Amino acid sequence: MKMFLISDNVDTLTGMRLAGIPGVVVHRKDELMRAFDEALADKEIGIILLTEKFGRDFPDYVNSVKLATKMPIIIDVPDRHGSGRRSDFITAYVNEAIGLKL
Repeated sequence: MKMFLISDNVDTLTGMRLAGIPGVVVHRKDELMRAFDEALADKEIGIILLTEKFGRDFPDYVNSVKLATKMPIIIDVPDRHGSGRRSDFITAYVNEAIGLKL
């Protein structure tokens, strides 16, 4: 299975291409929708990487695609500006999920 990146900036795309992951750069919602349609139509793609900015800018659309799609898996990744998450995101997530303080 392949991975595919939908990014809002060239720097993230360039880094992923160096790792062998193809992708596209889009900025508007119509471009994002078209990129999703093309990636979802390719049955060889098992993981779609999506920069976090799209989840912030178009949350209703991104969440509807994630809920309606079992395969490929859609994963939000931080872009060149870093993650919008807290620095202890993973620890807090584990604490909340299983009630175990790490």
